[in-house]
Amino acid sequence: MRNSQLHQTLRGFAEESALQLASELAGGAEIPFDLTESRGSGSALYCYRPRTAEFIRSQVGVLGRLPSYKAAAQCLERLGGLEGYLRLCGERRVPADAPERVDAVLRAFLSRAFGETTDFELSGERFTRAYRELEEALFSGRTLSTTLAPVLGLELRSEEVPIGEGLALVRGDAVDDAPDDALWLGAGEAGRPNTLAVITVESRPGDLVPVSRARVRFRRLLTALRLFEDGGFALGPAAWTRIDEGPWRLVALGGSGRPRGATVRVAAEVEDELRAFVNLIGRRRPRGGELAWALARYEMGAERVAPFEGLTDHLLALRALLEPEGPGSGRLARRLAAICAMPEERAGLTQRVAHAISLERAVIAGLAPAQDGVDALAEELADHLRALLRDVLCGHLSGDLCALADGLLVEAAEPGVAGEAGEVDAAYSGAHDAGDLGHRAEPEPDLREAVVAQEAHALLARGGG
Repeated sequence: MRNSQLHQTLRGFAEESALQLASELAGGAEIPFDLTESRGSGSALYCYRPRTAEFIRSQVGVLGRLPSYKAAAQCLERLGGLEGYLRLCGERRVPADAPERVDAVLRAFLSRAFGETTDFELSGERFTRAYRELEEALFSGRTLSTTLAPVLGLELRSEEVPIGEGLALVRGDAVDDAPDDALWLGAGEAGRPNTLAVITVESRPGDLVPVSRARVRFRRLLTALRLFEDGGFALGPAAWTRIDEGPWRLVALGGSGRPRGATVRVAAEVEDELRAFVNLIGRRRPRGGELAWALARYEMGAERVAPFEGLTDHLLALRALLEPEGPGSGRLARRLAAICAMPEERAGLTQRVAHAISLERAVIAGLAPAQDGVDALAEELADHLRALLRDVLCGHLSGDLCALADGLLVEAAEPGVAGEAGEVDAAYSGAHDAGDLGHRAEPEPDLREAVVAQEAHALLARGGG
């Protein structure tokens, strides 16, 4: 046996299918027969041969709703190499679509397991023969490498969420032979095993174990999870890898922080959205430039022990996206508020961002916050950064966020520049007065000068004097 998980899932599917098909017969369904003729000693003999494969094909809709069907289909899809088995079974057309190809393999497997039976009693001999045939076709000339790592801060409702190209998120209790440390190291207090990121790839004999490839895929998965949902996700410090059904080998994975906050639970109805998002981020992940740098800084902040410790990382990322003129320009707070807040809420967000900027100096100096609500403010800033990164990567926002923000500010200033300028001035004043972390933050004159310059620019754009 090359793959115990495949053996177990197919065994469960075959047993449930046997009960369901027998129930259909008991309910009045009929198996079609062929009448065949053979020559005996001088006389023709006739016998009936059941067309079991045809009957199974007619019951595909019913079998596809069995609880074990999804697990078997996901396991086969992750392994790949199904075309050879279908050709062995005499299938004339191999479906190009992956789900259809999996359906065809499961139909063919049941047909081989039940042969020409009419009672659908699954014997151990029949199943073993059919499974050996399938496994030989799938693994002939192939070597499969499996690498898994715990994903902390994530809980699945379903047993498995396939992501694509051999990668899947799997609930820990759905993997029988995973190492105990992978299941329980870092697990929460709820008594549930970790969710596992599992990647299965094909390799040739003599190839090195593709641990480096697994590290890259796991890291990209973690990035997508952090952008998909607000949560303190992290990977475990180690991964485990093996060839085929060989022993698990421990490998270092590298640090990715520690989970913080509540565990995020992925409902079954969100799985398709999560899968599509992870693949989209994988395709659109930037390789260089301000966006790539800001994304890296966002993840650095997410991996800090406490939210306020990531404040500087997140402010640096926001400056790369919204303040290329440098922090002396004082434009970050208003630009961020212009994009991330409704017009009536912009003054409040501007004040909070300016306050966060004033707190940065205390973080750099190594001073612990002396005020309540500092972590909440840091988390709010991280949420705005996450939203910007997500929307730009998904194509919902232009990559030129400065131009977008300035345009919104000019548009908002047209009905009454003076009124908004006074409101923003008050916001900045309140932010500086509130910036006390065991020391008094000095006012930043450039901040107000930037407001005046921004409003002057709005007047000139409208042709004012």
